[in-house]
Amino acid sequence: MAALFVVIATVGRAELVRRTVDMLADQTRRADGIVVASVTPQDVAGVKEARGNPEILFSEKGLCRQRNRALSALEGQADIIVYFDDDFIPAPDYLANVEALFAADPQVVGVTGDLLADGVLHGGYSVEQAQALIANRPARFQPEIVERRELYGCNMAIRVAAAKGLRFDENLPLYGWQEDVDFTNRLGRRGRLIAASSVTGVHMGISSGRTSGKRLGYSQVANIVYLKRKGSMRSGFGNRLMTKNVFANALRSLKPEPLVDRRGRLLGNVLAVVDCLRGQLDPRKILEM
Repeated sequence: MAALFVVIATVGRAELVRRTVDMLADQTRRADGIVVASVTPQDVAGVKEARGNPEILFSEKGLCRQRNRALSALEGQADIIVYFDDDFIPAPDYLANVEALFAADPQVVGVTGDLLADGVLHGGYSVEQAQALIANRPARFQPEIVERRELYGCNMAIRVAAAKGLRFDENLPLYGWQEDVDFTNRLGRRGRLIAASSVTGVHMGISSGRTSGKRLGYSQVANIVYLKRKGSMRSGFGNRLMTKNVFANALRSLKPEPLVDRRGRLLGNVLAVVDCLRGQLDPRKILEM
């Protein structure tokens, strides 16, 4: 049996991550280890008391830095690493089905789940709402597998042997917007990336603890331009994503959603475009904002 570990990077959401870690004990195939990568003890207050005996690691702040800290620590121990956002609730058979997919095809190097719901698109879900969506999921008699060029970072599993030498790009600071596309695009050059309907759950999409609107808006342009130049983001995909976000921010800034800083995002978009025209674009500039 493969050694399967779960990694959750978190900051500023101790109560939430304690609950999501605790629920991992309900998996039909328990993880061989759970690693919570954080920044300060306050970020993980109470997490050690969660079921599953989680290990706590600390690093400098930033999703890429935190995930890299865990990846380095698990090399030589893990065959499969499953990355969950701290606001992702997996179905009880998630880990069992991930393990089965890797075992069935040695060419598979990465797996992402087919979400039942994504709160990022619907204003967010509570833990209880996510659990209800999972409990009431429709039966899927013929699980579907779809080839992917990138994986969705809120829930993705990697074959550690295929990821040797790869790291998340720490030039994408803080929330690391599109770090999943960058990492898995490079991983996908070493084998198959797939999405599977048998691997599922709910991304709650909780906004607390996330980066500011201005910073995110800058990243929505700067990170895409940077990754296109790097060659780890498809040009058409990046252009569509950037255009969609800029137009959404411009349109909705007239009447912003209650929990979304659209005007801040639009300002960040504009600052990034200006920097791009000046030849001064750098994703790390959000650290100065």
